[in-house]
Amino acid sequence: MASCITLAYYTARNDYRIIREMPAGYGFADMVFVPLPGRDKPAMVIELKWNKKCETALDQIREKKYVEALNGYKGEVILVGISYEKRSENKEHVCKIEKITLL
Repeated sequence: MASCITLAYYTARNDYRIIREMPAGYGFADMVFVPLPGRDKPAMVIELKWNKKCETALDQIREKKYVEALNGYKGEVILVGISYEKRSENKEHVCKIEKITLL
């Protein structure tokens, strides 16, 4: 499931430290993108789900406090919930994005 996000690694690695299954809050965030020093980019926390609503993924990010793993980070954070329909012939997906700011 995380393999499609891993492909983003090839274009993002110049601007981000990318961590899969990052211990965060009360669990493990599927993918976390932390901007490298000197980069004017937002951090990103990504949660992936099979056969569930993408809102469920965003709820998990908030409820399990995954953003706490960005201890010391200040600025914009993009929360991303992605849901894949496993039974779909085309492996359809839905994505929902939410923006927060850490002060």
